[in-house]
Amino acid sequence: MQRTFKYLCLTILTTVLFISCGDGVSLQRYYVENQENANFISQDFPISMLKIDKSSFTDAQQEAYNSVQKLNFLGFNASKDNIENYTAEITKVKSILSHEKYNDLMEVSDKGRKIMVKYIGEDDAADEVVVFATDKNMGFGIVRVLGNDMNPEKIGVLINSLQNADFDGAQIENIMNFFK
Repeated sequence: MQRTFKYLCLTILTTVLFISCGDGVSLQRYYVENQENANFISQDFPISMLKIDKSSFTDAQQEAYNSVQKLNFLGFNASKDNIENYTAEITKVKSILSHEKYNDLMEVSDKGRKIMVKYIGEDDAADEVVVFATDKNMGFGIVRVLGNDMNPEKIGVLINSLQNADFDGAQIENIMNFFK
């Protein structure tokens, strides 16, 4: 009887572990699986490395900037030779980002470029903000913004302001060269 009870408990525990682990692909797993792929470039860096000119930031932008600690970048270089692979990878990323844990923050389309911003967490405190940008001629990039007590609305304002910000381009030169 005691032996049967042990087997029953072990079976239930094993079942719970398998169910909780899940087989879903996460963005983190996608990064890890592709960081060594020749079509991809991966780089992690603290936001301070960008040396952004914050002199014209509003208080909300400054607060959002200070809440960000590091950025994880993964980019795919599109070319005529890998258009099918490019399309397949876009589909994978969109599938991951369509999961219910990702909340929509904003979407922008301009001159064939699309930018989608999503976040994980609550409306007043995001655990992670994800920026997914595509360009048929260059490829796509995913930036995971990681920090503490990030306010998604303020991060959205910060992202908009960074489009015209003055920053040291040498810091991300190898990423830009990858897409040439």
